[in-house]
Amino acid sequence: MSSLKLLLSDVAWPDTIIEQQLCDEAGVELVIASDSSEESLSILANDCDGIITCWADITEAVIAASAKCKVVSRMGIGLDNIDVDYCTSQSIPVTNVPDYCLQEVAEHTLASVYSLGRHINTYNLNSKVGMYDREVTPPLRRLKGQTIGIIGLGNIGKRVAELANALSFRVLGFRQDMTKTVEGVELVPFEDLISQSDFITLHLPLTDTNHHMIGAEQFQNMRSTAYLVNTARGGLVDPTALATALKAGELAGAALDVQDPEPPDLNTAPYNDPRVIVTPHAAFVSVESLIELRRNSVKNALDVLLHGQSDQIVNL
Repeated sequence: MSSLKLLLSDVAWPDTIIEQQLCDEAGVELVIASDSSEESLSILANDCDGIITCWADITEAVIAASAKCKVVSRMGIGLDNIDVDYCTSQSIPVTNVPDYCLQEVAEHTLASVYSLGRHINTYNLNSKVGMYDREVTPPLRRLKGQTIGIIGLGNIGKRVAELANALSFRVLGFRQDMTKTVEGVELVPFEDLISQSDFITLHLPLTDTNHHMIGAEQFQNMRSTAYLVNTARGGLVDPTALATALKAGELAGAALDVQDPEPPDLNTAPYNDPRVIVTPHAAFVSVESLIELRRNSVKNALDVLLHGQSDQIVNL
């Protein structure tokens, strides 16, 4: 039996064949948690050299319980379920997989834009209850030449910009460092992007400073014909403010692939509003992306365990 052990904190897929095969090839034992509670993970982590997590919370208590922990590998992009600050204080590398679903999320974002802009969801819902009438929605406008405002221009935001430019949208962008230009994107202040965009798309990690960054003030400054698309993190949008804004006609609709919490109460506003498209945090999903995600998250952990380094360390 290998002297090195990796803890898989939670299993989001039907099997662990990929994870097990990679660990077997590397001579590392894979320990699979059956319970993702803090107490259970703390017990299992005590004897492990690293942790791979998808959705489970890897708290300070879990990390501290693993005296041998050399790496925490996120099976995804966002790091909000890992206590990164504590890992950093203990010189424990944290890794993620930043590029596995760029195409999928960008495609989902543009699909949402087209579904909203062409009223596809509304027509579908109305037709199925006998309202086979194209005049039941506000007038349709040609999407070519309309303005997409992209908040967050990391890997995913840049891919959305590439697709939007190819589809002849005008593309505005906002990022923390406005000195870093992006080809095909007109960088503008946050407030200008909110007020000038026909479609606003979010592509940011969730942090303490941007929680509910889209709230009552932003909705009041949007065009009444504008749409919001969120494929990033649910906590970026204030759902109560969104519900109020929709009721007041401050925007035309929204597409929410992420919510806070997940799943949300679909019987309450804004999620039960027919102008809101809700999908179950599926923007990142394809057969191809999930294979890449699973392989690369294990590879990141093994690289640190076996070689002391990884190209995907985010904190050290």
